[in-house]
Amino acid sequence: MNKQKYALIFTLFFICYYLQANTISKSRKTAITTAIERVGPSVASINVIQDLVTPFRADPWFNYFFPEMFYQKRKARSSGSGVVISPDGYVITNSHVVEKASEVFVSLKGGKEYPAEIIGIDHISDVALLKLDGKDFSYANLSNSDELIIGEWVIALGNPLGLFEINNQPTATVGIISAVDMNFGEMQGGQVYKNMIQTDAAINMGNSGGPLVNSQGNVIGINTFIYTGSSYSEGSIGIGFAIPINRAKRIVEELKNTGRVDRSYKTGLTVQPLTPRIALYMELDVSEGLIVVEIEKKSSADRSGIKNGDIITRVNGIMVNTTNEFRSIIEESDLRQGDKINLKLYRNGRYINKKLILGKAGR
Repeated sequence: MNKQKYALIFTLFFICYYLQANTISKSRKTAITTAIERVGPSVASINVIQDLVTPFRADPWFNYFFPEMFYQKRKARSSGSGVVISPDGYVITNSHVVEKASEVFVSLKGGKEYPAEIIGIDHISDVALLKLDGKDFSYANLSNSDELIIGEWVIALGNPLGLFEINNQPTATVGIISAVDMNFGEMQGGQVYKNMIQTDAAINMGNSGGPLVNSQGNVIGINTFIYTGSSYSEGSIGIGFAIPINRAKRIVEELKNTGRVDRSYKTGLTVQPLTPRIALYMELDVSEGLIVVEIEKKSSADRSGIKNGDIITRVNGIMVNTTNEFRSIIEESDLRQGDKINLKLYRNGRYINKKLILGKAGR
């Protein structure tokens, strides 16, 4: 009888303990922890090996007169982050993570490492696409970055400072979306960063290429660079930027299909700067802009209703006076065939607005 009594008490105690522990565990779970659990297995640590040529000896006299004799190749390792986006092993990262690589290896949660093939690199958008050999990979869902809310919670996941290698799982930092549509134009390195997402989630060296995720566990951006508030390139002060995933998806699709991004385009317009002399001769009320002197038949310019003699005063809201300025607006916005530009025209004493779709070069 006593044994049955003790067994019953023990069973009840165990049930109560289990229920209490389970309740505590559930009470600590949030949308953030659930999102990290969901995306974590698809976050990649990207390890890059570069072949560098360095002086074999420190003697400057020998190095100067016999440069080829005293240089040797050595391998240098660096790391970044990425995210698997399909079950067949496609991985998005930043181009600056892998563009100088001689070999690339990708580690996933748990520590398993895979050699990666570089499918394509687009330096201008700073997006690269890798491919792992295999199938049934855990992969992240990609969201719609046109629907972001300033102030919503986000998580930055990746391999800052190589910490992934310590416990074979990504590091997570949490913040909010601080701003959207941040345009930086063409950077010193040649990249064009447009419509960038700003976040105060801590992003550090090694986070580049990793996913920025919303509270639903969907990727909204690719973490790319930070402001440090000083001349140093390291150290987060809560001002980080991510490429919106909608832009990355477009680049990735092109890289997957052709291995490169085709930025050739044509407008169908021939223009020349409007000089004060021409403005006086044409009796115009404007003296700055680009005058349309020829329109290619059946081109997008022809279809948009632009006419010879129209004066283009603004392109996408920016004043233009030279053909180089016109071209720079398109290039710095990373526009290409199929994209639209807004033109403000002066015609017959009044201003009108037209939309022009960039056409395919060679047609």
